[in-house]
Parts: sequence; C-alpha cells; structure tokens
Amino acid sequence: TLKQAMEELQRSNAELERFAYVASHDLQEPLRMVASYTQLLEKRYKDRLDADANEFIDYAVDGARRMQQLINDLLAYSRVGTRGKPFEPTDMEAAFEGALANLQVAIKESKAKVTHDPLPTVMGDDTQLVQVFQNLIHNAIKFRSQKPPAVHVSAERKADEWVFSVKDNGIGIDPQYSERVFLIFQRLHREAYPGTGIGLSIANRILQRHGGRMWLESKPGKGSTFYFTIKATGVRQK
Repeated sequence: TLKQAMEELQRSNAELERFAYVASHDLQEPLRMVASYTQLLEKRYKDRLDADANEFIDYAVDGARRMQQLINDLLAYSRVGTRGKPFEPTDMEAAFEGALANLQVAIKESKAKVTHDPLPTVMGDDTQLVQVFQNLIHNAIKFRSQKPPAVHVSAERKADEWVFSVKDNGIGIDPQYSERVFLIFQRLHREAYPGTGIGLSIANRILQRHGGRMWLESKPGKGSTFYFTIKATGVRQK
C-alpha cells in the first residue's frame, strides 16, 4: 500500500542519514592521524629532501585537508534531518540579517551589495533558515563576474506558500545543469573555484525538511535566481 511504501521510504532515509553520520564521524580520527603525521613530515623534513619528495608531501597534506573538508560537509549534510530543532515562528528578515552577519568578511572583501524586500514570518527552524540564506548568498558572492556582486532577496505569497527568490548578477549557469547543482558534491567549476560543492545540497535538504522545494533559473553570463518555497500557514505576519 501507499502508506507502507511511505513508511519504508522514511525508514530507508533514516538509515541513510544514520550511515552518513556514523561513517563520517568514525572517519574523523584516522584522518586526523594521517593529517597530523603528514604535517609533521612537512615541518621536519621539507627542506632536507629533494624537490620530488617535497612535492609528494604537499600532495599528501593537501589531500588530507580536502578529505577533512569533505567529511565535515558530509556530517553537516547528515545532520539536517537528525539535529534540526522543532519548528517555531521565524522572522525571515532576522534570518537574512543573521546570514549577512556570518558573511560579513566575504561581503566586505568582494564589495558585494546585498539588499532585500520585506520578508515574512514562517514556521521553521531558525538556525537552518539562516543557513539557507547564507549558502545562497555565499554562492552568489563566490561565483561572481568581473563586477562587484549584487544580490537581492524577495518573497511573494502564492496560495498557501511563500516563494522566496535570491537573485544575483554572477557568472550564471547553463540551464542543462539546473538540477545537477543541487546534488551532493557536484561541482561545475572544479578547477576555477575551491570547495566541495555541498552548499546548495544542504540548502535544498533543509527546505525539503520544511516541506518546501528549491529550483534555479539562470543563463551563462546573465546571473542566477534561486527560488525556494516555505508553507505560509500557522503564523501571523508582522
């Protein structure tokens, strides 16, 4: 029956979350040991070995660092469902301001201009909704064009949900990749930009937990607009 299928799907998802958490958590200690010893090798022997050996040590140190970042991101992804707080009325303007506070260094360095229209109050996990804004705005700053980043956030009520938009003037994305960008560890610009490519996956997962969805409209060189929805029921607006 449909009910049994839904229960089985929920159970499978819970098991996958648990596996991701345990696997990434248990990988931390051996990786920490590898990282510590490669850094020790680098510190003690770098100038006493030939150029090839120095290069090999650099590769090992960099590989350990990137693996640590992947594990941290996998933990963050797995915790969306397991470590989330109960939903309560959340002022999305406060969530937006929280994201800006967390990104103040990146905003200052890139000379970004981040603006917003009035934003509603919704039922949600305030910490996770800050992260949604933070990941989307950070994405806009990271994938900027030659011009300083300009990001605008707005919201529109449509039937029983709010549709939020985060519009930027960045490098844009080919429409054929508009779904791939939300998959975990998918990166379209591997060589040009650092990172693991998990920010949009986490934002999308948070919105799924909130009963919403996320999508993208973009053209190369024309900027991107990310949309996401959250239910509009259960709270009184300011």
